[in-house]
Amino acid sequence: MMGNYFKTALRSFKRNKGFTLLNIAGLTIGLAVCLLIIFYVFDETSYDRFNSKGDRIYRVNSDTKINASITSSAIAAPKAAEALQLNFPEIENTVRLLSDEEVRFKKGEELVLEKNTLFCDPSIFAVFTLPMLEGDPNTALAEPNTIVVTERMAEKYFGTTHVLGKVLTRVGDDNKSTICRITGVIKNLPAQCHFEADCLESMASQPIASNQNLAAFFPFHTYLLLKPQADYKKLEAKFPAFLKKYLDFIDAMEKQGDYIKLNLTPLYDIHLHSNRANELSANGNIQYIYIYSGVALFILLLACINFMNLSTAHAAGRAKEVGIRKVLGSPRTGLVLQFISESVLMSFFAMLTAVLLAWALLPAFNQIAGKSLTVTSTMIGWLLPAVTGITLIVGLLAGSYPAFFLSAFNPVKVLKGQTVAGVKGSRLRSLLVVFQFAISIFLIIGTLVVYNQLSYMQHKSLGFNRRQVLLVKHLNALNKQGAAFKQEVLHLPGVTSATLSSFVPTGHRRWTNYVSANNNVHQTEFWPVDEDYLRTMNMSLDKGRDFNAALSSDSSAIIINQTAARAMGFAGDALDKTIVLGDNQKQYHVIGVVKDFNFNSLRDNVSSVVLTMTTAFERKKQGDRPDVLAVKMNSDNLSALLAGIEKKWKSFSNNQEFDYSFMDEDFDNLYRAEQRTGKIAALFTTLAILIACLGLFGLAAYTAEQRTREIGIRKVLGANVPDLVVMLGASFLKLVCIAFLVAAPLAWLFMDKWLQGFAYRESISVWVFLVAGLGALLIAGLTISSQFIKAAVANPVKSLKVD
Repeated sequence: MMGNYFKTALRSFKRNKGFTLLNIAGLTIGLAVCLLIIFYVFDETSYDRFNSKGDRIYRVNSDTKINASITSSAIAAPKAAEALQLNFPEIENTVRLLSDEEVRFKKGEELVLEKNTLFCDPSIFAVFTLPMLEGDPNTALAEPNTIVVTERMAEKYFGTTHVLGKVLTRVGDDNKSTICRITGVIKNLPAQCHFEADCLESMASQPIASNQNLAAFFPFHTYLLLKPQADYKKLEAKFPAFLKKYLDFIDAMEKQGDYIKLNLTPLYDIHLHSNRANELSANGNIQYIYIYSGVALFILLLACINFMNLSTAHAAGRAKEVGIRKVLGSPRTGLVLQFISESVLMSFFAMLTAVLLAWALLPAFNQIAGKSLTVTSTMIGWLLPAVTGITLIVGLLAGSYPAFFLSAFNPVKVLKGQTVAGVKGSRLRSLLVVFQFAISIFLIIGTLVVYNQLSYMQHKSLGFNRRQVLLVKHLNALNKQGAAFKQEVLHLPGVTSATLSSFVPTGHRRWTNYVSANNNVHQTEFWPVDEDYLRTMNMSLDKGRDFNAALSSDSSAIIINQTAARAMGFAGDALDKTIVLGDNQKQYHVIGVVKDFNFNSLRDNVSSVVLTMTTAFERKKQGDRPDVLAVKMNSDNLSALLAGIEKKWKSFSNNQEFDYSFMDEDFDNLYRAEQRTGKIAALFTTLAILIACLGLFGLAAYTAEQRTREIGIRKVLGANVPDLVVMLGASFLKLVCIAFLVAAPLAWLFMDKWLQGFAYRESISVWVFLVAGLGALLIAGLTISSQFIKAAVANPVKSLKVD
């Protein structure tokens, strides 16, 4: 019986090629988008799932409030891991990770920069699942100056993974060499890991790891492995009493409304649900998973709606077939199964095409989404059942209404030609068209808002000028000659100024400290800079003066931003006020107030920052600590200037790698997630409009075909072509207008909530809605006009001869 159904379905497809192609095209696009999003969601939700004990691993976070300064961080004090395990028996093990971002190892005569390096406790292999190919995981990192490398790093330095016992020479910031013995080789970390590491160094090599102050602010990422059946929420509830046991000033802080708190984040939640300061790497966002999944579902629904609309609009062509089948004794159940089988078969053909299309589009989608998605054997294991299930669901969903609609025809009325078919009089079909275009208009508005916000962020005044600023990195490789290198660069034509510092507004390095002012403690950014910093960054002073290297008193001078002045109670006049640095109690006097500048993402408000001047003498004494040279340029020949700076670099660094970036590019990278969202939204919007237009095109064609005789009569009675086109298209354009009225307020509510995630944002302009509404009308008009013009210009004599 089913074989007969499928044979009949194939004959129907062959007779109605245009109808079949439109339906398969719409379903193919919808299914291809669905598959791409499934790949994306699967990748994003797979982070850290490779850990066999992952459901018992939790990260310790720190939340602090000091006066107006509130910090939510992904780190804890060095002492926290030991103290927590000592006090809570439900903790089975702990491990600390400390990022060592810029490590240089010797490879022959070359110094190679390694950015994915972590200091780790020996227990890392007992907590995380990091399969070791060589070495003993129990002792690999027990001693100082021992390291464990990945397969990738072993191949890079030695050309083989059999490197147990070999050594690598580590060159530190002070250019002192340390011999590191390789005690283990592990498999490369999966891409779905919330931290990256090619080299694990022994924590015993890090002096600050033994700091016993539970309130110390060091960037240690601390993880707990709880015992089976332990409840992490109950453990969290014990943390306040735990902190009071070790920190006797907690009660006094709480009386002032301040606090220090610890809390836990499950390992599986880190990538998608955590966006704290000091994350080990850039995390994803669960909201974008919901958004992309919702859009994919809507696009698939658009394709299904197309199928329903075109099938019911095409009902007139199959009415006699249904009537004859019923007269010959075919039960309604048989007719329903016939039409459902046609729908499932069409869904099957569309899925085959969609799989090929998704596979072909995967490289382009990877580039847009910033992923490296591939179809693996693991993916195929769940993909085949998923594809089968989606095919059946789509076939049943898209074909159910047309099947029941067609099978319900009265055979007597059908054979007398009294059936109602096509678009005219179908409220459900009109509702579905409204739904289609409401989704499309919603996506158009959302895409315009995203791009408008991106444009706003890219053009907003940040309080500094990021244009034509080159950042030369890793100056610690110059063996204490950073200041001399700066002077040489200043002599190059096209260089207007330069500054040495480890802290730039678009950088990731931050130093948070505590200062005392007006008898209150304040948490603030603390940046050592040189005397040329404000000039090079083009920052403006609100009050006071800039640093002066010729004044010895400026070694204890500071410049604060306007936010810090307000937070410290210096809103009237901060000049000559005294501020005490918390860690060494050194006193500084304020010589200037710089206008607020954004040194974080525009998602966050400007926070307090304090600038201190590091003199040339102090840089020499400290081993030339600044590791970035920011160069302000004014040159028409940028390539020649870059070549000149690189030549100077190599003369100072003994031909080491020249690593640089442009500040405006670094700024744009802060909003990579939003840029990707904009591109993906634009892609999905285009596809949604394309699917809606395919359906509208088919409906217009069948409407014109149904009203052929009416058009002929109107032409004979004197109607002209424009009047006929307007008459035929008015009902469709009216539906688009209704769709706009439905979509516009929903889009405003949704996008306004999205914009709330930015401290600095552009309001949703009226022009966004006007462009979306007029654009949808124009697209719909162009889609249906070709069919209606074709019908309107046809010879009325031939039209009146249509049966």
